[in-house]
Amino acid sequence: MTRLSHLTSRNLMIAAHDVLATALAVFVAFYLRFEGGAGFYDRLPLLLRILPYFLLFSVVACYVFNLTTTKWRFISLPDALNIVRVATVLTLALVVLDYIFVSPSTGTTFFIGRVTIVLYWFLEVSFLSALRFAYRYFRYTRVRRHARIDDASPTLLIGNAADAEILLRGIESGAVKRIWPVGLLSPSSADRGQLIRNIPVLGGIDDIEDVIGDFARRGRPISRVVMTPSAFIPEAHPEAVLMRAKRLGLIVSRLPSLESGDTPRLTAVAVEDLLLRPSENIDYARLEALAKGKAVIVTGGGGSIGAEICDRVVTFGAARLLVIENSEPALYAVTEALAAQGSSALIEGRIADIRDRERIQRLMNEFKPDLVFHAAALKHVPILERDWSEGVKTNIFGSINVADAALSAGAEAMVMISTDKAIEPVSMLGLTKRFAEMYCQALDHEQVSRLESASRMRLISVRFGNVLASNGSVVPKFKAQIEAGGPVTVTHPDMVRYFMTIREACDLVMTAVTHALAAMRPSVSVYVLNMGQPVKIVELAERMIRLSGLQPGYDIEIVFTGMRPGERLNEILFASEEPAVEIGVAGVMAAKPNEPSMQTLRKWIAGLEQAIARDDLVTIKAVLKDAVPEFGSSAA
Repeated sequence: MTRLSHLTSRNLMIAAHDVLATALAVFVAFYLRFEGGAGFYDRLPLLLRILPYFLLFSVVACYVFNLTTTKWRFISLPDALNIVRVATVLTLALVVLDYIFVSPSTGTTFFIGRVTIVLYWFLEVSFLSALRFAYRYFRYTRVRRHARIDDASPTLLIGNAADAEILLRGIESGAVKRIWPVGLLSPSSADRGQLIRNIPVLGGIDDIEDVIGDFARRGRPISRVVMTPSAFIPEAHPEAVLMRAKRLGLIVSRLPSLESGDTPRLTAVAVEDLLLRPSENIDYARLEALAKGKAVIVTGGGGSIGAEICDRVVTFGAARLLVIENSEPALYAVTEALAAQGSSALIEGRIADIRDRERIQRLMNEFKPDLVFHAAALKHVPILERDWSEGVKTNIFGSINVADAALSAGAEAMVMISTDKAIEPVSMLGLTKRFAEMYCQALDHEQVSRLESASRMRLISVRFGNVLASNGSVVPKFKAQIEAGGPVTVTHPDMVRYFMTIREACDLVMTAVTHALAAMRPSVSVYVLNMGQPVKIVELAERMIRLSGLQPGYDIEIVFTGMRPGERLNEILFASEEPAVEIGVAGVMAAKPNEPSMQTLRKWIAGLEQAIARDDLVTIKAVLKDAVPEFGSSAA
């Protein structure tokens, strides 16, 4: 009934076309079989009586097999198969009509006959297909013609055939404009010498300079290179491609992966695209099942990670989204960006401080969220080492406020964004995040003991390391220093960190939530993202300098400034006393850290509240040390 209510005048015109095509196929089949003689005209009166019922059945068949609702502009192989299915069903209907109903009533061996039925099948397929594919070809040629003449840049594609085919379809549909592919360079030897949608595969990726030079000599200079996702695998040497293209004066763009819900569009190649191991394979259907139709709250929604989570839940079909943010400019920016997507989600932004317990409680009770993503936090290690009491107020008490409010509002799950610095912490950031983790663990454990497993709220924490291009991260800092002519500042030559993109981190956070909400609720409540191999910061700096076309130590100096308070050389993913747990989900593991009881935690919390009120630094530090004995911060 829902599908019928969405039918438009265009669909009715398609249905009329299919009825006429079916009627014409029947008449032509009869005429050819009986050669327009007496046999044809003798059968015509009875044929005209039964034809309306047959045509009515054909309308139903075409609708069931989606011919009525498929846009002709995008008709393809699956639609051609549907045409064959419709023709086959209607042919079988003719067989039943002839041998079971019509022939016995007329006293003849057959009325329609086998030859007529076979002819009808071929004619039905032809008549249903002809106008559809003619229209498809007309649109295809028109778009290609416009793509070539409307200021389109001659473009060389880099990547395998499958990725290039997606981009070429985007060009043909009009989604990608102002480029005209003249060839493809593929890392796969199986693609060489082939045509992909009439675009030749001209060679391998290492042939880029020869191909560019060949087109220039022929008076058809290439002005742009588009790198598809497969061009960024390590074996394709994306750094070399980017450096060669820049040396040749070409504009370099990339096509993001379309599996993640992005529309086909070209973006600039960012340095961080070249700095990582291949991303985990995300099960996007799983993420859509999590978010679709849900009411979602994101605290700290104006920050880098919070804004990306907002974008992802809207992309995957959330019905309502409430963005809670303490910064007015950040809240304005994220809500404007979300509104520009044109999503059907109802998006609302509210200014609030997670330290304000009553305000957070009121907002959550009014909104009634299904999912709460808690990304609000103070996160900069050196700043918190100076003003660490502020970190206690925000990262500990703020997180307690959010967790309690989510529970009170009846949410299905509350997810706290944690950090790898919470493992055997040496900084106030790590310490405050670890304390917040313990509170969420204890509250989650309380729900297990009080409620049925399938109905209880989950409170989980997700740890991960540095996120590329996030506010205050090292990559934007290095970019700015390189653009300013240097020097690039690194704290220590042996400093090592884990890195991943914001998009991958947020998708894996959502993946962790799907595991926590599984039918058989798991016992783990602290998840750890697979960060791949750690990266030496000095090597990262050198690589970024080279990708900018400069030489480290010659064009741009690297200066070591010394380790800052709260830093350590190597981050760790699991503490020595907490075992790693494989959960069978790509890119996500679980940890089982120590879990104090809620009664013990409440004593510590009461002690912290009193000490904070008195500004009693000694007591605050003593309480935190008691709660997290492995803490070894240099904080004052």
